[in-house]
Amino acid sequence: MSSTVPKSSNIFWHDCPVGKTDRQKLLKQKGCVVWITGLSGSGKSTLACTLGRELHTRGKLAYVLDGDNLRHGLNKDLGFAAEDRAENIRRVDAGLLCIASFISPYRRDRESCRALLSDGSFIEVFLNMSLELCEARDPKGLYKLARAGKIKGKPYLSRKIPYLIMFLVRELPFP
Repeated sequence: MSSTVPKSSNIFWHDCPVGKTDRQKLLKQKGCVVWITGLSGSGKSTLACTLGRELHTRGKLAYVLDGDNLRHGLNKDLGFAAEDRAENIRRVDAGLLCIASFISPYRRDRESCRALLSDGSFIEVFLNMSLELCEARDPKGLYKLARAGKIKGKPYLSRKIPYLIMFLVRELPFP
């Protein structure tokens, strides 16, 4: 099977003898992706880490992939243009219980991740917190920069109903 890497012609997929089913049998759990999406400051990372801790206490192996944390390492070469956001999402693949916390404003990027998991193990959660509350929290100062015209971008759009929508009217009570 040749690679899906678009700019390379001499890269080929290498099959490994340990696959998804083998990992699921070993761990006694089914892998899935819980994709938490929403505005900046809506509590995605807090919810992801809390869910990761709860799964851990129940004896489940899970890994939290946070958009900002990935940009400190693997994705440090990426900006926030549409093509960089798409690449940031494309690079994510853990194969276990994966809790992904990304703004991911483009439906096409979330759909491309969903398509990678043909067995329906992609659970999209939209953390729907009001713009006013996100702006009041503004942990990174992004809304202040946007209001000052220093950050350009399109508003978050979610045209298809995700698996779960969480409506938050106040800040999450988690540590």
